[in-house]
Amino acid sequence: MNNSPKFKGFTLIGMPTIKNPIIISNEEYEAIRLCDLALLNQVEAARIMKISRPAFTRIYRSARRKIAETFVLGKSLLFQGGSVHIDSYWYSCRGCGSFFNQIEKEGVIKNCTLCGSADIEQYKENSTRKKVVQICVCPKCGFEKIKSLGIPCRNEICTDCNCQMMRKGTSHYNRIINSKKKQ
Repeated sequence: MNNSPKFKGFTLIGMPTIKNPIIISNEEYEAIRLCDLALLNQVEAARIMKISRPAFTRIYRSARRKIAETFVLGKSLLFQGGSVHIDSYWYSCRGCGSFFNQIEKEGVIKNCTLCGSADIEQYKENSTRKKVVQICVCPKCGFEKIKSLGIPCRNEICTDCNCQMMRKGTSHYNRIINSKKKQ
């Protein structure tokens, strides 16, 4: 993706503000940009997004339906979320192992957007740094599993105790672990 939207969304003129806007993910935005603006076919667009053509079709169909809902039902539109890589400056955090990007190229990143650590470095593709494997962990029983790509740990349920999982090493996880140690 060349860049994410330069704005957060659209709001209606002449209509009362509706509290539940239609959410379009970055993947859906990119699908609309590639097919409807760049006039690529779905095979070409899927190749650029590095996904299968059927997956692209599902994303594209969802985006078009959401845009139709916005127009027909008179709802606001909000861009947020999704799992995409944007051509911008990327950073890695030595504290929690996360990768994050800086969309605004003028600003200076001083802290990790996930854990707040100042121990960050600008990521370079030829970096010798090893990829950090992210782990989902159950805060109740300690069951661990490797994080599935594109699925947040908070959306995973522990197979042992049916509890909501969380990503290991995050500040929220560390607070829970530290509070258990104090008890």
